[in-house]
Amino acid sequence: MGKVKTMQTDTAKGYLDNLIKSGRLHLYKPIQIAEILYRDRISDEIDFSDIETFRLPSRKWRDVISHLLTKSVSTSSAKYQDAIFTETEMPIDKLAELSLINKQFRGGVEAYIYRCFEGRFDKMVAALDYCYSHNEANFKVKELLEIFHNTKELRRSVDKIYEIIVYALFSALVDCLNIQITLSTNQTKLDLLREFEDFAKQVIGLTPDRPSITIPANIHRIGATNAADGGLDMWSSFGMAVQIKHISLDEEKAKEIVQGITADRIVIVCQEAEKKVILSLLTQIGWKSRIQGIVTEAELVSWYEKALRGNFSEALGKKIINTILQQIHKEFPSTNNAFMPFWNSRGYSVNLIPSDWR
Repeated sequence: MGKVKTMQTDTAKGYLDNLIKSGRLHLYKPIQIAEILYRDRISDEIDFSDIETFRLPSRKWRDVISHLLTKSVSTSSAKYQDAIFTETEMPIDKLAELSLINKQFRGGVEAYIYRCFEGRFDKMVAALDYCYSHNEANFKVKELLEIFHNTKELRRSVDKIYEIIVYALFSALVDCLNIQITLSTNQTKLDLLREFEDFAKQVIGLTPDRPSITIPANIHRIGATNAADGGLDMWSSFGMAVQIKHISLDEEKAKEIVQGITADRIVIVCQEAEKKVILSLLTQIGWKSRIQGIVTEAELVSWYEKALRGNFSEALGKKIINTILQQIHKEFPSTNNAFMPFWNSRGYSVNLIPSDWR
């Protein structure tokens, strides 16, 4: 079909492109826009003068498609999700303009959004290929990070790959070190243990006959977190919490590191240049005592080198790389065979997209 020429529609596309550019890999918000446009095109249930006809329903429409294509849905707060319809993200009048273009091009704006989505996930293939084509002899964590840093479609997901490489290393070391935790009650509290025997057995795993147990230590990754979440990234069964920050911090962001985290022992992973800044800020706000350690990217690289090619590479190497692969698949599930059937079922085609949008 033809081109879209008016300044108004160019502006509407600008809002859409900004939403796509600023979105994480899963493009939840652009998909929400696509589903509003789709519903408006095929039915009369949407009234752009009444936001309630699509504000909440569009979240459900989006989640259905997101789960179909990525096996995941948005877990962001209601406030963060509602921000999509603000003047800075997608004003209602611009959404209405996109709807007119979409109808004119028989779903062309929808096709444009899903084409951008497909392109994002295609870029993930490079990261997966790197992990599949490298082993403990030649895998370099810095090269994997560079794929995300240097690919504009993946740059917004750098924090997630940081989480994955930290989790893979930490969990492998805790496992191979065979770290164990002993839970026990004070001998002077046995009467209380007997009184609440059913609670102790079901909740803690202790009984009057077995007032002490030993269990393996574990590290757990929270996984797909809210896009606006400054909270916990990993937690351990031995009292440690992990927060990864690869970006520059100010006082407000520093507060987000520990607000809402009940653990008294927090490990922060950051870039070398940020270490002193973080320590200074946390000292200023009185939270330095809760920080067990600050791990820099340089230390991570060094630890990876020892784990993959050091004296214990046989025990650690494959375990770490396999965990990275598993976590990438979990965090960024590929569209696999779901995308093209969906694309075809909607009747989408690249030819529907306005020629100057392609």
